[in-house]
Amino acid sequence: MGGATPFIVAVLIVGVMILVAMMMTKKRQYRFSVEKYQTRFLTIENSLLKDNSATFMKTVIDGDKLLDKAMMEMGIPGKNMGERLKHSKDKFTDINAVWRAHKLRNALAHEDDLEITYRQAQTALAIYKQALKDLGAI
Repeated sequence: MGGATPFIVAVLIVGVMILVAMMMTKKRQYRFSVEKYQTRFLTIENSLLKDNSATFMKTVIDGDKLLDKAMMEMGIPGKNMGERLKHSKDKFTDINAVWRAHKLRNALAHEDDLEITYRQAQTALAIYKQALKDLGAI
């Protein structure tokens, strides 16, 4: 049994050294004001009204703005959200979904006669919600 003790101590020392090395090399996690983002997102979510098509476009645009604000707050580089998304591939569970929601927002902002359904707005909001969760904002 006497020979096992130095082995256990050595394993513990190596384990602690590995843990310290991992902590030192880990990227710093940005700390959001989660309550502020949750409140803002809930306001956006609650403003989506099934019987009011005017709310469909507004909620998609507002959800996109909130996600972009979180990305800027994290210091993700880029002149616009599209550029920031290109630098964020590893930050989201489904980057393609985030791109789809953002492209819908762009279409709404730039095409005068585009109308979307309640379901499309609901889906886009769900994507923005997950993206904000992925970033740690909500």
